[in-house]
Amino acid sequence: MIRHHKKDRYRFAALQEPYGQYLVNKYGIDTNKIDSIILIEEGKAYWRSTAALKVAKHLNAAYPLLYGFMIIPRFIRDGVYNIISRNRYKWFGKKDQCMIPTPELKELFVGDFVATSGSEG
Repeated sequence: MIRHHKKDRYRFAALQEPYGQYLVNKYGIDTNKIDSIILIEEGKAYWRSTAALKVAKHLNAAYPLLYGFMIIPRFIRDGVYNIISRNRYKWFGKKDQCMIPTPELKELFVGDFVATSGSEG
């Protein structure tokens, strides 16, 4: 997502960090049931396929075309999302290292996320 992110639209936070916990509590998100991408947009929380497709709409390249899948009922989209999520490393591979964020990328993270985890989000 970071590679295709444009217009400085999104900020990232780890759910374990204080700001992530604040958002989880504010929006009543049960992290025991939701362990996927969570998007907070215009005062509403979205997760799984809805969050991913809403983000894709604002990425560059051909990713905005994926937003058309919003016409498919959420329970079907989420089922496909869960299958992809469970198999993503097997299908697409896994990097041995997380990327080292540039100072510009560090600005996209809220809280201590980059300093403590080094994850690419």
